[in-house]
Formats: sequence, structure tokens, C-alpha cells
Amino acid sequence: MVQEGDLLWTPSPARIAASQLTKFLRWLAEHKQVRLSNYTELQAWSVANLEAFWEAVWQYFDIKSTTPYECVLKHAEMPGAKWFPGAHLNFAEHVLRNSRGPETALHFAAEHIPYRAVSWNELADQVTRLAARLREYGVKPGDRVASFMPNIPETIVAFLATASLGAIWSSCSPDFGVRSVLDRFSQIEPTVLFCVDGYNYGGKTFDRRAEALHIIEQLPSLKQVVFLPYIDAQAEPPVSHAAIWPEIMAHAPAAPLEFTPVPFDHPLWIVYSSGTTGLPKAIVHSHGGITLEMHKGMSLQINLRPGATMFFYTTSGWIMWNVLMSALVVGASSILYDGNPSAPDVDVLWRLAAEHKATIFGGSPTYVSLMQKNGIVPKAKYDYAALEGVLLSGSPVTPESMVWLYENVKEDLWVTSQSGGTDISSGFVSGSCTLPVYAGEIQAAALAVDVHAFNDAGESVIDEVGELVVCKPMPSMPICFWNDRDGHRYRESYFEVFPGYWRHGDFFKVNARGGCYIQGRSDSTLNRYGVRIGTAEIYRTLEAIEELQDSIIVNLDLSGGRFFMPLFVQLKPGRELTPGLVKKINEALREQCSPRHVPDRIYAVEAVPYTLTGKKLEVPVRRILMGYDIAKAVSRDAMMNPASIDYFIDFAGKQTDFER
Repeated sequence: MVQEGDLLWTPSPARIAASQLTKFLRWLAEHKQVRLSNYTELQAWSVANLEAFWEAVWQYFDIKSTTPYECVLKHAEMPGAKWFPGAHLNFAEHVLRNSRGPETALHFAAEHIPYRAVSWNELADQVTRLAARLREYGVKPGDRVASFMPNIPETIVAFLATASLGAIWSSCSPDFGVRSVLDRFSQIEPTVLFCVDGYNYGGKTFDRRAEALHIIEQLPSLKQVVFLPYIDAQAEPPVSHAAIWPEIMAHAPAAPLEFTPVPFDHPLWIVYSSGTTGLPKAIVHSHGGITLEMHKGMSLQINLRPGATMFFYTTSGWIMWNVLMSALVVGASSILYDGNPSAPDVDVLWRLAAEHKATIFGGSPTYVSLMQKNGIVPKAKYDYAALEGVLLSGSPVTPESMVWLYENVKEDLWVTSQSGGTDISSGFVSGSCTLPVYAGEIQAAALAVDVHAFNDAGESVIDEVGELVVCKPMPSMPICFWNDRDGHRYRESYFEVFPGYWRHGDFFKVNARGGCYIQGRSDSTLNRYGVRIGTAEIYRTLEAIEELQDSIIVNLDLSGGRFFMPLFVQLKPGRELTPGLVKKINEALREQCSPRHVPDRIYAVEAVPYTLTGKKLEVPVRRILMGYDIAKAVSRDAMMNPASIDYFIDFAGKQTDFER
């Protein structure tokens, strides 16, 4: 059985020599007289020489600014760091300057319509047409443009057109509930809304025009609605005055596309926290910060380059949509899929990755676990000669899931994971195809990220679990939260626990060789007799128990300093929670983890609750069981499976196993 930390893969000298990272190291030596041998040395240098590193990134990738910057970093304190003051640029320009003419920029597949490709020429033409129409609508820099559209090429066109004007983009997937959308868009008061007639998922059609109408009626700031008949070409718009997408595309613009240069810290997009425990945070990222971060991340971390192809299953309401789209910034193409990741066939994503020659395939560890449990062997059906790496994100990855990829997809495969997320549109910890892969381990700290595990005393520790803390600023850190006028909520979210340092809220460990482990959210930490336990190690053990489909565990703080730790398990069809299975679960946790990991009681549930982005609702469940007001503990509209929370609400009202 594989053990955490076992060596799984070592890159060949040829792969290292051909990597984008090695090319950057050669450039540093030639142009900056900085001689570094490998990723580890570059990471250390980038943290020690933060300004020199980011200036090198600017020059290496030829970042275009209409005005010179005064300095690289002004006011380095957090929060409030100011990058490249004086520079004026535009993110969309850095995407579309990579045009490869008739070559494919976007591969698009969906459940209900045939595959289609969008060339670089077509992408630029459609952005030009739409940007011209947005100008006619009076859209100007700083205006907010909202989208209620799925993961389709038109959504990327709408984003690039918006960004080209200096307007601010924000997106919700059409599977979001109305309340969830309004919780987000009401905060930012958009002037334009893009929407579709509906979407298909799992073989079913969902007409969302009634929901779109309700959203439109509740957003008085709207001046224009643009409607795309997506699932039915003859569909009527939700409002009669809406502009129709095909009609916009039918009109050639009178002038070529112009990019509005904006200050480095001008808002590019607004993304949102999950909103499961309150009003979502409206997180604002800048044109300059994202331009730099995506060049670094796509090229030097993920190893994309012109002609490569990235595929990550995502919806337009998850930060990974922004990342997938940003593959274009280095001249790579993106594969978009709209539909159920397990339909019409459970291996549909693996088929698409093979058909369109994905260089990097991305997904969540939960998806890989689904493949394991269904006995899927992609390499038996598909050719992965083009596939170089698999990028896992969204939750902690188990050693077993990594081994499954090597055994069932490809032996010579760079399997990496990263963690960061919505807050920074990037990763704090990431990987490199020039580094070895160890089981269950994220390869390294990301370049120019001064990340540490802090203990309660605020000391950086090795081989101990602590809080994930970043000690130096990053260009892609939020410039603000929207409508957080005095910055209170921003400071409260990241800087209260360790003033001057970014505390992310993840339970984190770094080992002596620099390998990293995310142990779950620190606010869902299990405190057993004074010892803090991350939920990830419990879930890893339970995934190996064949009777279990899924699980969720929380720890409740009770009166008198007591604790109660219940485990809730979702059983596979036909299985029962027998005393024998309870014993099996407890023995596995005791033997593979420790006696502290054994729950006080085990309960069977019909389903484990998840957010819309696929994360378990540990904190809301904990709050419900501790007697919080339900309306404040959880937002159903922010859930993937809202009915699943009813069990926990009933459980809290009927419990007799503990007293709060």
C-alpha cells in the first residue's frame, strides 16, 4: 500500500531541459546575471528578491504598458502593497496579442450540441464585435458587467470584450439559485447582464429564463441585457428589450479593436467567496496583478506554452474558470465542457482530453475518487501521448488518487496539485514538471510566495501542522472587497490573527524538503484533547473503505470544555451501517491515524452537503449542530445539493447524544 511521501515519479533530464522554467532560468543568467540551477533555488531567490523576480517576469514575458512604471513595489506592507505604480495596461490585450491565426484557441464540447472549435482569428473577431456594441451601450472603465452564462466560448468572448474596455467582469453559473446570484450581483450593481435561456445537465434541460427575469427585475442598476439563445436557437429572451447575441455578431464593427489602458491596480474582475455562512465576499483583482500572476502560473508553474492545450472541468461560477481561460495569455488553447462530468459516459472528460490532445488535464480529487470507485481505466480506451500532466485542485489529494493516475492513465505523467484559490486567483503552493512527485504531497511553495506554517505563537514550523501564512505580498492579492469602504472586512478576513501577515485559513504542513500538505480548513479543525487534527487525513482513510461513498466529520465545542465529534457517512447503494461496519471504520481510523481520530458516534446520511464549487460544508454543519440560527449558518442557494442539509437540521433538533 502506498504511503504518504513515497516517490512516485521523477522527471527525465530531457523534460527538465525542455521546460518553460528552464528557459526562464537561462534568460535570468543571460540578462540578469542571476545563475540558478533548479526550481528550488529559483523559489528561494524569488522570495528573497521579490522585486527583482517580478521585474524579471515583466521583462521576460514582455508585459506591455503604455506608460513606464515608477518602481516595482511601493508600500510593501500588507495590506496595502502597491505594485508597479504608474503602469497602464490591459489584460485582454495580453490574451489577444497571442493570436495564432486559424489555429484553435477554444475547443468546446457539451452534452447537447456538437463539438465546435473557435480559432484565434474568430475569437478576436467576436471580441471586436461585442466590444463595439458595449461601447455603444455606454460601457466605460469601472462599470460592472455581469454574466449568468455557462462555461462556453461566448462567456469568454463577453469577458474579453468587457476587459478590453476597462469595465469590470463578474460571473455566476446559470445553475446558481436566484438568491445566490442576487447576493453577489446586488453588491456590485452591474450595468450590463449577459444571460442564456438555460443549460443541459445529466441529459436534462433546465430553462432558466424565469430566473433570469427575476434577477433582472431585482437589479435596478442594469441598463442593458444581452441574451444568448443557447439550448434553443428560437428561444425568446426573458425581457423584450434584450439585445440578441447572434444579431450583435452579425454586424461587423466600423473600427478595429482598441484596448483601454488602465492603471495596474484597476479592477479586472470580481469573484466571490462561497457564501455558505453569510453574504459572499466580493473579491476584487486587478488587471496588472492577474496579468503577471497568470503569466507566471501558466508558464513557469504549469508549463503551458504556445500550441499547448489545457483542460480543466469547471463551471463559470468557480475560480478555475478564470484560470482555464487564462491559458490563452501564454498562447495555449483551452478545452471547455458544459455538462455533467459523468455523462453521457462516466469517463467523458478523459475522452475529451484524449480527443483534443490535452497537454494538461485538470480536475478535483473528488472526481479522481469517483473514477477509482467506478473502476475506470482511461488508458485502456484512449491515447494520451500528448498528455504531460494532471493538475488537481479544490481539495486535498490522497496518495491513493495519485497512484490511480499513474496506474490507469499514464506512467510517465507529472501529477501535481496546488492550493490557493478564489482569494488570489492563483496558488500559494504549487508544482513544477522539473520536480519529483511524492505521494499525497504538493511539490513546493509557488514562485515568489513566502508561505509558512505558523504555530499558535506565530513561529514558522517544519513537519508540524499550523496555519497557512504568507509573509510577503503577491501582485494577485485582492486590491479590496467591493463596498468594503474602510477595508475592515478585508483586514478581518486575512490579517487579524497575525497582523501584517496573510493568514489564509488552511491547516498546513511543510516538510524538510519543501513538500506541502493542505489538511483542510483551519476553521473546521478537529480539536481532540488539545491536539488539532485536519479532516483530510480522516477522509483519506475512509475513502479506502469499500462500503462508504462519502463522509463528513465535525467537532462540536460543548459546555464545560467538552467536545463531541460525530462522523456522518454516506453508504454505497445496498449497504447498511451495521455494528460490524462501525467497528471497521473505527479500527481503520485508530490504526492508520490515531485514537484521537476515532469519532464519538457514526451516523448514516443520504448525502453529504457540498458547496457549488465542490467543497464539503464542514463549517455550516458544525454551526447547525451547535445551535446557530439556520439562516445565518448556511445559504441553500450556495449549495450543490440543498436537500442534503435537512438531515443535519433535523438532527440538531432531535439530538440526544450530547448537550450543547
